[in-house]
Amino acid sequence: MRTTLSLLSRYAVFAGCALLFLLSLPWLSEWWLLTLLTGALTLLGIRDLRQSRHALLRNYPVIGHIRYLIEQVRPEIRQYLVEGDNEQLPFSRAQRSLVYARAKNEGADKPFGTLSDVSEPGFEFIGHSMLPADHVDPATFRIEIGGPQCSQPYSASIFNISAMSFGSLSANAIRALNQGAAQGGFAHDTGEGSISPYHREHRGDLIWEIGSGYFGCRDGAGQFDEQRFAVQANDPQVKMIEIKLSQGAKPGHGGILPRHKITAEIAATRGIPMDQDCISPARHSAFSTPIELLQFIARLRELCGGKPVGFKFCLGHPWEFMAIVKAMLATGILPDFIVVDGKEGGTGAAPLEFTDHMGVPLREGLLFVHNTLVGANLRSQIRIGASGKIISAFDIASVLAIGADWANSARGFMFAIGCIQSQSCHTNRCPTGVATQDPLRQQALVVPDKAERVYNFHRNTLKALAELVAAAGLRHPGELGPQHLAQRIPSSAINLFSQQHAYLAPGALLESAGAEDFYTRMWQLAQAESFAPVRAVTAADARL
Repeated sequence: MRTTLSLLSRYAVFAGCALLFLLSLPWLSEWWLLTLLTGALTLLGIRDLRQSRHALLRNYPVIGHIRYLIEQVRPEIRQYLVEGDNEQLPFSRAQRSLVYARAKNEGADKPFGTLSDVSEPGFEFIGHSMLPADHVDPATFRIEIGGPQCSQPYSASIFNISAMSFGSLSANAIRALNQGAAQGGFAHDTGEGSISPYHREHRGDLIWEIGSGYFGCRDGAGQFDEQRFAVQANDPQVKMIEIKLSQGAKPGHGGILPRHKITAEIAATRGIPMDQDCISPARHSAFSTPIELLQFIARLRELCGGKPVGFKFCLGHPWEFMAIVKAMLATGILPDFIVVDGKEGGTGAAPLEFTDHMGVPLREGLLFVHNTLVGANLRSQIRIGASGKIISAFDIASVLAIGADWANSARGFMFAIGCIQSQSCHTNRCPTGVATQDPLRQQALVVPDKAERVYNFHRNTLKALAELVAAAGLRHPGELGPQHLAQRIPSSAINLFSQQHAYLAPGALLESAGAEDFYTRMWQLAQAESFAPVRAVTAADARL
């Protein structure tokens, strides 16, 4: 009896469709729509019973498709009906709403108090002053990037567009970002996909990112081509050169752009053929040791006429970055800047294991890089940028307090031009035309309107930063330090970052022969001649 009932429940919808189809046949001229619908569902049920790919559909013909339909729209149902305002998946509705409001020049003030749980461990805030300072014009929030070996330093905004390539983003998205950057006087990082014609239309300041594929400056074999590099790097629109060692979304992972996705525009921009897959290796071929990396930096600086040259990376093995710093001391060659990308960065599609479990988060990576440069007496000559889930003025203030000189945002500016976090970037079916090469879909993105939003988002975010800084009694964001940022820790106490984290004294690593702290142990493992440690790393070495 139970088996019979189970069969009836499993096949009831299919049997009902078939029965209605047969009953409607004599009245086909009057009930043609019912006949057509039930006939189609009956054929679908027969197909479900005969197919071998989905066990669910064989057991539940017709009705089993409801499960796949619900699964397909689940992200949208969650985002619009279920998700809480502060659930960061990966950005909360509150964060997205803040960007949308500032991009549209609308008020972003919140009534009736904070929605954040201020007693929750991890809650952060900036201490305010009893004597707030006067507000300073946010247009003055700029820093000069370019060390003693640079002859063309760049005056950069402290808030810029992070690396996103043409090919990942649409032509209209690139146009809007660059036009907004030109209006606001801030920089637009090209991403490793090189400089497209759409980056050039509005002449906004560019940071040219050079990845392991050397797109835009490669020869036929995919190796670095000095002549091609020099031609593009000397364009006045290009303000800085950034070597990408790794990125937060997938550190240590290469990439493949299948040949069927390579358009004529992408091929021309990257300097690649259209008849074969485009490979981005996991590592560079132009250097293999810390010393060779710095020699490559020096050569790029020479080829581009003395513009600032630096590198971007997501921190992995700490002794590898320290090896680069030791190579700086050994060769006397310094990068003009270093961009620390946190593992929470995520515009690039990546394997789940890399997205979730590879690389060091921004805060920890930034602190390590800052401390190492201070401990080696090099911090004053090298600027540090920070990128990774930066949206608000508080996000900028917090990384500046930890040790950064400026901040980059990728997804924040994507929201400004209309991204709704549908998380379909890798499918070429972006619903707002931001992350797609479909010409019809990207037509929906109106460049002049979105460029204005990019400009507004940048301007209003820096305006909010000016208010934060003034409330703390300071006149410039560069004055922020770890003593201004506080965090509630699990014991319910509140610590300043200056109490909670170790900050090295200038030159400490150079004078630490007998010390036994984490930084000293990592420093002793590093060598300028190789990224490998000088000996096998033990659990005692990695003890914090």
